[in-house]
Amino acid sequence: MLPRTPNCRYIGRMRKFDVIILGGGAAGLMCALTAGQRGRHVIVLEGANKIGKKILMSGGGRCNFTNLHCEPSRFISANPEFCISALSRYTSQDFIALVEKHGIAYHEKTAGQLFCDGSSRDILSMLEAECSAAGVRIVTHCSIAEVTDDEGYTVITDQGTFRAPSLVIATGGLSIPKMGASDFGYRLAKQFGLGTTETRAGLVPFTFSGPMHELTGRLSGLSVPATISVANVSFTENILFTHRGLSGPAALQASSYWLPGNDLEIDLLPAAEAGELLRQAKSTQPKALLRTVLGEYLPRALVLELQQLFWREMADRPVGELADALLKGIAMQLHRWVIRPAATEGYRTAEVTLGGIDTAELSSKTMECRRKPGLFCIGEVVDVTGHLGGFNFQWAWASAHAAGQVV
Repeated sequence: MLPRTPNCRYIGRMRKFDVIILGGGAAGLMCALTAGQRGRHVIVLEGANKIGKKILMSGGGRCNFTNLHCEPSRFISANPEFCISALSRYTSQDFIALVEKHGIAYHEKTAGQLFCDGSSRDILSMLEAECSAAGVRIVTHCSIAEVTDDEGYTVITDQGTFRAPSLVIATGGLSIPKMGASDFGYRLAKQFGLGTTETRAGLVPFTFSGPMHELTGRLSGLSVPATISVANVSFTENILFTHRGLSGPAALQASSYWLPGNDLEIDLLPAAEAGELLRQAKSTQPKALLRTVLGEYLPRALVLELQQLFWREMADRPVGELADALLKGIAMQLHRWVIRPAATEGYRTAEVTLGGIDTAELSSKTMECRRKPGLFCIGEVVDVTGHLGGFNFQWAWASAHAAGQVV
C-alpha cells in the first residue's frame, strides 16, 4: 500500500488527486511535472518495475531526446495538421533549455539529432528530479484492474484505488512488448467510446524471403549510404544488411510508409551519377573489370552480389568492351534496385507504433477528449508518429506539456 503523502487526500481507502496519469514514460513524466508545477496534485501509475524504460534504451543508451528541425512534415498522422499546435507551443528549444538547466552535456549528431554526451539516464534523472520538486507521486509495479468514469475518474489497482477529475492516458504503443508495451491504452480509449485508427509497427527493419533473404544474410553487417524510396517518399541515409533483412536509418524511415506488397527502390549511389562514372571508366580504365570499377564506389562484397544477380555474363569482360547502352542499363540498376520485402520484424523491434487514438477525438491545443471532459491522451498512444531522429520524443514532450498546462 502507498504511504500517506501530502499531495493526495484520503477518503476512506480512496486516495484523491487532481490528476491521474497512466504511464511513466516520456509523455507521462513530462505531463506530470508540468501539471505539478502548476500546483496540481498528481500521481503517475506505471505497470513496469521502473519508469522511463524506453528513455533508457533510446539512442543506443544516449537518448536522442529531440531534433532541431521538428516540422509537421516530419510526422505521420491521418490528420497531418493535428501536431502543429502542440509542437509550436513547446519546441525543441524549450526542451533544450530544460536539459541545459540541469547541466546535461549534449551534442548534435546528424541532421539536427541531439544526443546526451553521457547516457540516457541523465534525461530520466532530470525528469525524476523535476517531478519530485513538483510533488508528483510515482507508483511502479502497479497493475490496473478497472477504470471507471462517474463524476470524475476512478482507477482501481493492486496498490489501491485512486480518484481524480482528470485522467491522462500516456500508456504508449505496442512497440517492444518485452519492455511491457501493450494495447491497454487503446482498449481504455475504446471503453470510453473513442475511435482509434489501425496500428502497425513503424521504424522497424524489413525481412525478406527466398534469394533476397540469402543475399542479405551473406552481406550481414555491411552498411552503405543509399536512398530508399517507397510510397512517394525517399530517405537518404545508411542502410544495413542483416541476417534477417534490411535495417539502418534509411530502411527504418521507409518502413513507416511501407505496406505489405509494396516494393522498395534503392539508389546505391545517391551522391553520384553512375552512368557518367561508368563512361569515364570506359575511357580512362578500358581494361578494368566492371567489378573493379564499381569497387571504387561500393563495398566489394556488395558488388560481387550485384554481379551475380544482374551482370553475371559480364564478370570477366573489361569495361571498355561494354556498349554504352549496356553501361546505361547497369547505371539504372544501381540507381533503381527494386526489391520487395516479405514483411517487417514487427512490434518486437519496432521503435514506434503507427496509428492509435484518433486525433479527431482530441483537442489539438489541450489533448483533451472532445466527448469526455477530463480525459486526455498524449504521446505514442495518439495517432501521431515522428520520423527517426528525436521527433517522437519531441512529440511526447510537446503533447504532454499541452495537457499538463490544463489538467
